[in-house]
Amino acid sequence: MQPLILAIDEGTTSTRALAFDLNGGIVASHGVALTQHYPQPGWVEHDADEIWEHTLASIQTVLAEVGRVAAIGLTNQRETIAFWSRASGRPLAPAIVWQDRRTADITARLKAGGQEPAVQAATGLLLDPYFSASKIGWALAHWPAVAEAAARGDLAVGTIDSWLVWKLTEGRTHISDATNASRTLLMDLKTRQWRPDLCALFGVPAAALPAIVPSAGALAETRLFGAPIPITGIAGDQQAASIGQACLSPGMVKTTYGTGIFMLAHAGAAPPISRSRLLATLAAETDAPSYALEGSIFIGGDAVKWLRDGLGILHTAAESEALAASVADSGGVTFVPAFAGLGAPHWNPRATGMLTGITGGTTRAHIVRATLEAMGMQTADLLDAMAGDGVRPGVMKVDGGMVANNWLCQDLADATGLVVERPRCIETTAMGAAMLAAVGAGHFADLTVAAAAMVAPDARFEPREGDRAGRRAAWAAAIAKVLA
Repeated sequence: MQPLILAIDEGTTSTRALAFDLNGGIVASHGVALTQHYPQPGWVEHDADEIWEHTLASIQTVLAEVGRVAAIGLTNQRETIAFWSRASGRPLAPAIVWQDRRTADITARLKAGGQEPAVQAATGLLLDPYFSASKIGWALAHWPAVAEAAARGDLAVGTIDSWLVWKLTEGRTHISDATNASRTLLMDLKTRQWRPDLCALFGVPAAALPAIVPSAGALAETRLFGAPIPITGIAGDQQAASIGQACLSPGMVKTTYGTGIFMLAHAGAAPPISRSRLLATLAAETDAPSYALEGSIFIGGDAVKWLRDGLGILHTAAESEALAASVADSGGVTFVPAFAGLGAPHWNPRATGMLTGITGGTTRAHIVRATLEAMGMQTADLLDAMAGDGVRPGVMKVDGGMVANNWLCQDLADATGLVVERPRCIETTAMGAAMLAAVGAGHFADLTVAAAAMVAPDARFEPREGDRAGRRAAWAAAIAKVLA
């Protein structure tokens, strides 16, 4: 019987477990929605215990269906940070989510103090509350339970991969893979080690941090499900999606449309330097490290979720496709969904969302279409920034839950002027985790061999002629209003 790989995909809005065969087929899957907590405007939190309980239940459900698996791969929402007791293994505070803006004053103060160039040179990142370090410093200053645990040497801090590995190994292993560590503002991108000076800058106790490990290999082992199962692959969600799209050579670009929008361009064996306020990040570390340029947009699918849950103008997210297609255009409406500030290339944490061009003739279909069109406009902004750094792809690979929408995929091609390619399996984040785990467990020699066996395209969307320049001008005008 062919070995199966269990992929754990712990995202921002759901937790899932998927069993893959070595041909890239999904044999079984189970997922549970994850609760978002918004205690104050701009704050976003998760319950780390809920994340673990959903993960455990999803794994148990899949294993009950498939039986034994050969290895586990893990991928997770990045930058989100958890705090727990080494002694009890229980959370000491809520997990602060990557979208959270509570540390905007901290990062603004450091930027005003001239710290950003040195931080960017070391980490590849910019000073923004998006990343983990300022969240850790804030928690130590504001949550007594976290500070007290740090004082007595009982504090463990980590991104969600660290939290889940700790729970899966019953507290035996405190690690983070290098892709997740590269999103904290604390890791040196070249040495892939924690920087003492950055820990000091943000007030982070180095003793609480996990050990940094490669993305594939014999990383840990869980004994919770009968016979031991090795954990042989770990990567942050966007790096995993890039691997699951087989973007393994310099210049290849993928964009994920999930809760947010994330574009990664493979940059080769050396950390890139962006002139366009993009991020340099680790793509993966297997036999050797590889790097990527990244553009991060904080709101993608969350905008459609807002239409459904906040405004009530959609019954289901899938309904957006037909509604967008039911009108010839957006009726002059432009929507900038800056619910969590603006990410690349603007990096304005205080920006808020804006709908412009509303008239008495505006219908819900126009608003839905403008929401989907915003995905294409934000993508075009990222591609313009990528071009400024010398990356000009002819094909853009797309994935994430939103790209099941054919209208959106065609509009992405129209908005960017690029061929858009969608894979057979749009669960590319989980696929990337499974590929890493398969390589780490020795089932494939490397990721290139794994991709040849597991990854296949599904559909291509060719760009059509249209008023691309007019759309870009209207979008730029709306962005200018938001920034003002």
